[in-house]
Parts: sequence; C-alpha cells; structure tokens
Amino acid sequence: MADHEYVTTVAPARTAAMAAALAATLGLAAAAWVVAVQQMHGMDMGVATRLGSFGSFIAVWVVMMAAMMLPGAAPLVLRHAQASGRVRAAPLFVGSYLAVWTLVGVAVFGLYRPHGTFVAGAVAIAAGGYEFTPLKRRFRRRCRDGARSGLGFGLCCIGSSIGLMLMLLALGAMSVTWMSVIAVLVLVQKLLPAKGAIDVPLALAIIGLGILIIIVPSSVPG
Repeated sequence: MADHEYVTTVAPARTAAMAAALAATLGLAAAAWVVAVQQMHGMDMGVATRLGSFGSFIAVWVVMMAAMMLPGAAPLVLRHAQASGRVRAAPLFVGSYLAVWTLVGVAVFGLYRPHGTFVAGAVAIAAGGYEFTPLKRRFRRRCRDGARSGLGFGLCCIGSSIGLMLMLLALGAMSVTWMSVIAVLVLVQKLLPAKGAIDVPLALAIIGLGILIIIVPSSVPG
C-alpha cells in the first residue's frame, strides 16, 4: 500500500516538474528571440559590423545565446528535472549553461574585429572543414548524450558548435538572418545523431559558401 501511494504521489510530481521545466525553457527561448530581433535591428553591417560597448554587446550576446541554444538544451533540462523531481533544477542548469556562453561572449568581444570578405570566406571554409574532424564528432556526441551539469553541457556544446558560431561572427555578428540559419543547424546537430548522408553535404556546402564569398562576395547576403 505504501509503495503504491509513493508511486502515485511521486510520478505526477515529476511529470509536473518536467512540464514546467520544458515550458519555462522554451518560453525563455521564444522571449529571447523577440528581444534579440528588436535589439539587433539596424546593427547588421555584414563583415564590417562593430560590437559597440562591452555592456551593450554582452547584453545582446546573452539574449542571442538564450534564443539559439536553449531549444537544443530542452531535452537535457527535462532529463535533469525528471531525475530530481524538482522544477528548481531547471533554472540552475540553464543558468550555468548560459554562463558558459557568456564567457565565450567576453572572449569574442576581446578578439573580434571588423574584417573583410576574404576573412569571412576563410572562416567559413575552416568551419566546414571542422565538421569533418574527429574532435567535432566527439563533442557532438557528448553534447547529445548529455552532461551532469549545465557547465559540462555548455563546454561540450561549445566544442560542437564553435565552427558554426565563428562562421556567424564572420558573416554578420549582428545579423538576424545568419543567426537564424546557424541556430537551425545547431539545433539539428544537438537533437539528431550524426549521419554521413546529411553531415557531409552540409560540411561541403559550408566550404562552398566560403569559396563563393571569397570569389564573388556580392552574391552572398550581408
């Protein structure tokens, strides 16, 4: 009798925690998209984009990362909420995950400079090449398998997405269009297992885009 009461009490609680965690995570991502589009309006200058002051850039960057990365993190947030049975596990996981990406933003601000189309094309080619590396496959697998904390998950996802994120910065750091394209690619790679029939053509397409940018830069948006 006691075991039955335990199951009937705990199971609904965990289900409610999972539902709340999913709703909160996806709701935050949706809100971040709205804010990001508003904040980035008029800021895109392609390869000549400037980041502005540190404070304004970090504010935009954190919102961008919440919009781009949280949808792909939702399954792992659910897993943590299910394991703990508490809704409060989700904010801690999401907060530490976004903290990792915030540190990346600090590094970006220190290293980024406006550049030319040749640099943008070279970065795109390098990003496509990175898709073929064992390091990329390792980080992508670990990103999909999950981690014990938001910190660990963030580090794995940085390793998996670094090429795509550098391509975003090279093509248009404040471009909503390129942000949307990269966000879709990151989401697909987080949720789906690696498949050569999809991943190889994608990597070749990224390399081809880089070559096109170098040869005919006017043909590429931004």
